[in-house]
Amino acid sequence: MKTEYQPLSAGFADLLLDVVCAVDRTGRFVYVSAACERVFGYTPEEMVGRVMIDMVAPEDRPRTLAEAGEVMSGKDRVGFENRYVRKDGRLVHVMWSARWSESDQLRIAVARDVTRRKRAEAMQAAVYAISEAAQVAEDAQALYRMIYQVVRPLISADNFALALRDEQTGSLVYPWYMEGARRVMAPRPRSLGLAFNHVFSTGVSLRLDDPSWSAPLAADMGETPLAWLGVPLHGSKGLLGVLALMRTDGQTFDTEEQEALQFISTQISMAIEHKEMQVRLQRQAQYDDLTGLPNRALLGDRLDMAIARAQRDGRALALLYLDLDKFKMVNDLWGHAAGDGLLQEVARRLQKCVRRADTVARLSGDEFVVLLENFEPRNISETVHKLATAVSQPVMIEGHVHPLRVSIGVALYPEHGLDARQLLKHADGAMYQCKRSGGCAVES
Repeated sequence: MKTEYQPLSAGFADLLLDVVCAVDRTGRFVYVSAACERVFGYTPEEMVGRVMIDMVAPEDRPRTLAEAGEVMSGKDRVGFENRYVRKDGRLVHVMWSARWSESDQLRIAVARDVTRRKRAEAMQAAVYAISEAAQVAEDAQALYRMIYQVVRPLISADNFALALRDEQTGSLVYPWYMEGARRVMAPRPRSLGLAFNHVFSTGVSLRLDDPSWSAPLAADMGETPLAWLGVPLHGSKGLLGVLALMRTDGQTFDTEEQEALQFISTQISMAIEHKEMQVRLQRQAQYDDLTGLPNRALLGDRLDMAIARAQRDGRALALLYLDLDKFKMVNDLWGHAAGDGLLQEVARRLQKCVRRADTVARLSGDEFVVLLENFEPRNISETVHKLATAVSQPVMIEGHVHPLRVSIGVALYPEHGLDARQLLKHADGAMYQCKRSGGCAVES
């Protein structure tokens, strides 16, 4: 004869912070203590009769059923963890201790809410992951992608955005903005820009629970409800920008999620600053400060790779060495600032004459190099004439029209060299021969 299950004495179980429950062989709750409302959001009356597995997060159901099978086989289980979906739709992390009562044909279990502990562990792991991302990311875009991948499982959201301060304009730009699974350039609703700018201007986190904010946002979004959470990114020299999350399912962000985002925002700011410093140092090492063109070191790398591709594909390449005639006169007459402006203008003219795949580099002083890949040698005279004509156009300096003249030497691969050193030496010699002859000649 089956006895009626009587849990702990009246009132005692209700005083416990942990949930005491009993589940029958069919998987339905037959008893839960009052603590269930704090953990699961349901009253005992609402939970009794419900199928246990239906309340488990879908991803955790297979292993939860396997664990239940172990308990029903007579094995006492301690410390099993899974996630339940609360009444309000949020996930709660639960640690279980359970045993099977053969006489009552019930699984008797105690459930402890470990959500705070799991969140703390997740936030600490996120901090480590972001710190590591700052070291291993190849560039800024790779870093933003890694940050997105770290934040996404920590705080569920439909949309994710990084808005960073542009150093030139001081306004916000959106280098990383996800709408669902799509990358977009900027927030779609116009008033979302107001929310970003509000956080950026005040330096204070914002949750759009205030109707004065949510009303205009809803008007822009149509009928789609929106929850928006933005936190400022504080850098060592002021505000870097804003990190924001959005939901369109009607579920708002809570205080714990805001605190979590604020917590990891510090590490995100450090990672972004670190990557920006790396980018600046790399640029200083590879690019000319005055013209923004690749310098000698970067040209050497690109020339080596171009030669390797030319060898592999059986193609020719051309290396053009350019030197401005009588450039010293500009510095002597009008000063170095005028000379710098002239060099910048020459750099712009050269870049306009070549394809995007080609390289224009400044070696030093008034010496430039143009690297042309997949080049037809029979077109070299036409190319030299085009470059010489563009560079030699008069320029206005201090109210005076100053004529320009350029000497160009050419080296072709493989005719004039098989490596970078040989090609540069040949093109340099051809340029000086051109300069001595008083005209722009082509070495063949």
